[in-house]
Amino acid sequence: MSELNKVIADLGSSFEEFKSENDKRLAEIEKKGTSDVLLTEKVDKINVEMSKLSEMKAQIDAMEASANRLPGGGGDPEANKAKAEHKVAFNQFFRKGIDANLRELEVQASLTTQSDPDGGFVVPEEMDTEITRVLGTVSAMRRLARVIPVGSATYKKLHNAGGTSSGWVGEEETRTETNTPVLKQLDFPTMELYANPAATQSMLDDAVFNTETWLAEEVGIEFSEQEGTAFITGNGVKKPRGILGYDSVANASYAWGSIGFIASGAAGAFIAAPDGGDVIIDLQHSLKPGYRSNGTFLMNDLTVAAVRKLKDSDGAYIWKAGLEAGVPDSLLGKPIEADDNMPDIAANSFSIAFGDFRRGYVITDRMGARILRDPYTNKPFVHFYTTKRVGGGVQDFAAIKLLKFA
Repeated sequence: MSELNKVIADLGSSFEEFKSENDKRLAEIEKKGTSDVLLTEKVDKINVEMSKLSEMKAQIDAMEASANRLPGGGGDPEANKAKAEHKVAFNQFFRKGIDANLRELEVQASLTTQSDPDGGFVVPEEMDTEITRVLGTVSAMRRLARVIPVGSATYKKLHNAGGTSSGWVGEEETRTETNTPVLKQLDFPTMELYANPAATQSMLDDAVFNTETWLAEEVGIEFSEQEGTAFITGNGVKKPRGILGYDSVANASYAWGSIGFIASGAAGAFIAAPDGGDVIIDLQHSLKPGYRSNGTFLMNDLTVAAVRKLKDSDGAYIWKAGLEAGVPDSLLGKPIEADDNMPDIAANSFSIAFGDFRRGYVITDRMGARILRDPYTNKPFVHFYTTKRVGGGVQDFAAIKLLKFA
């Protein structure tokens, strides 16, 4: 706890110093039209230090939350026994290539109901959970969006795109027919994602070598990099469709099927001080209140650093440091998620998103990562060709808004 308190104290003092120096910089810009180079460098240096401290605090908060979580139990005793046997058999397969009734144990452990002799073996539940944990740690969209395990190649759902009408009537007046709701079918096909980590046979023979942790880290990091990019910028071809992969329109002309945006007021920049932060307020309020209550800002680290310098027209900083354990940094009272797949600020870039991403975006996971063991292609290395079926796309276009730097 002392380490967390120290980080919070350092963050608090850095934020106060940052505000003081940035106030001087903004005053110079307002008075002279420019600021002293050394002063700007000092502000940027403090800004970088605050980013490190904020990241460190978030990591410690996450570790403490994980440590306080109690392990689950229960379930069907027979299924649990089968899962334990499957884990032992899978470990034998992973290390030695002996499949020892593994396919039948998959079915008994309820990991799959399919017979797929060419599709590899399903990893044990603990290993799959560990891979998913790594994915969730690295990918901001996995933390924000709705994640649905699916058992088929395509997840389909109906969404009410509006059209229902109503009206007031007197007690004895005729009730005319109202419009029926417009239901749109949304399809989210799962796409194949793969990784191919390798280990030497001597590593696998070593009893100390933790296969679960090794595979989760190797595969999880590779998957998260590919997923993270697709969930933001993917075009839907052989990959999920990202939030920036759909048509975008000025919010005043918003229509279902596209994502609304508001303009920053300056090409590739925020408008000049002292009220550059007002556009963030406009972005927040472009979202309907029903979505806004669970809204989160999404941007990359460089954009976070730029936003920290902004004030609203009343002269108040719109970014606040989270100076308590478990309390994240916030922007206009809403949490901020940093995802480096979001584009840098540039002319006509969509560098900031705000929305209720759980309602707005869905990620589909075809249950169970599969592994093919290949000890032949690249001796003395044993490759583990690991695949996972993942899909994603916007399910409620009204739940996400973008800021266009134009």
